[in-house]
Amino acid sequence: MSKNVEMNTRPAPDQVLVDIADYVCDYQIDSHEAYNTARNCLMDTLGCGLLALRFPECTKLLGPLVEGTIVPHGARVPGTQFRLDPVKAAWDIGCIIRWLDYNDTWLAAEWGHPSDNLGAILAVADFLSQQNIAAGKAPLTMHDVLTAMIKAHEIQGVIALENSFNRVGLCHVLLVRVASTAVATKMLGGSREQIIDALSQAWIDGSSLRTYRHSPNAGPRKSWAAGDATSRAVRLADLTLRGEIGYPSALTAPTWGFYDVSFNGKPLKFTRAYESYVMENILFKISFPAEFHSQTAAEAAVKLHPQVKNRLNDIEKIVIHTHESAIRIISKVGPLNNPADRDHCLQYMTAVPLAFGNLVAENYEDDFHASNPIIDQLREKMEIHENPTYTKEYLEPRKRSIANAVQVYFKDGNCTDKVEIDYPVGHRRRREEGIPLLEDKFRANLATRFPAKRCAEIFALCKDQKKLEQTPVNEFMDLLVI
Repeated sequence: MSKNVEMNTRPAPDQVLVDIADYVCDYQIDSHEAYNTARNCLMDTLGCGLLALRFPECTKLLGPLVEGTIVPHGARVPGTQFRLDPVKAAWDIGCIIRWLDYNDTWLAAEWGHPSDNLGAILAVADFLSQQNIAAGKAPLTMHDVLTAMIKAHEIQGVIALENSFNRVGLCHVLLVRVASTAVATKMLGGSREQIIDALSQAWIDGSSLRTYRHSPNAGPRKSWAAGDATSRAVRLADLTLRGEIGYPSALTAPTWGFYDVSFNGKPLKFTRAYESYVMENILFKISFPAEFHSQTAAEAAVKLHPQVKNRLNDIEKIVIHTHESAIRIISKVGPLNNPADRDHCLQYMTAVPLAFGNLVAENYEDDFHASNPIIDQLREKMEIHENPTYTKEYLEPRKRSIANAVQVYFKDGNCTDKVEIDYPVGHRRRREEGIPLLEDKFRANLATRFPAKRCAEIFALCKDQKKLEQTPVNEFMDLLVI
């Protein structure tokens, strides 16, 4: 046989695709903690989306692509009157969830926000439920939604444990597309083989670059990138169910597969099977709408505020000890050009609570920044140092700390205490302290969009695990329409 031809034998599907499909189809979740955490995650994620609707730069992106489009049985976008096809609904839901950088976080070799997948899950579940009712069938329940959330969290998070996409310049929203594709295809009635096919399409799409997350190009695309990814997942699921074939060696194909093209020729590594570990250990952003590596720095700054608030002009330097990931992602000097630039700057997210005692979404806006020059003055006095112990314990499976320490030195030679915080309030180790605060956050976010009676009704339902799980998805979504 000539050496100049290739053997055109279609291979068996890549094991990565098979393992995800088997998990989505066959794994039975029996963890009460996972379902309880998923319920809290649902509340928190929806609340983040509702709060984002206060920001015109977000809302201008929402709604049908063609004004006046009518979609029978269309999926609803919480907090709005939009009824959209499930692809655009997933985009909109994903966009509002992520806009303020306030939803959950997963930190490992790769970072990300697994609740981004709720864009696809809610859109598909609402659309299917309305279709089923119209056909005389039973709608999906919120138990189905929570199950899909747990599985999407697990897929995204387990892949992220040992595989760093950021180190090869790729954005973590790739994993949103992969996880959402798997669960959306299953929800839409796809078989194991169709899930494998759809997943191959998700990997073949590759990944966006991280350019828009980093200096000097940080910008608002990072606030809608996950919505774009979860929307694309619904589209790929739909295409597959319409008969589009898959590409079995999407990752491993020599020269043309994901590994060779985008991952320096290295295969993905796995250290644990897919179960419910990620949802059980998810990190909630409870205190601050800020990139998660800065959460404990902001918390430390709040604690220091009473000691420094009347002496801001007397500060000589501010020393922050942090971990390597924070330095690589969010430590920056120089001008900050937009809100997305500011909410990914460790120095900015520490300076604001030092000066004002808190950090809220409005603190990133242009007007606030321009009217408070003290923020940049404090940034210029900051020194950033890596603490090797913080870096080590950040990656330890039994710890997964996100530590920061802040200390302020004055011109007269005095200094504050060094405030060190290993775990943010949204960490699993602080669940007992954190969940009441998460519920307060949800109630406050509900109140930005709904009257008091509706807020109370939604909150009471979300607090009741059994009643929530039994609620039809379409009835739950009815409560979220304004």
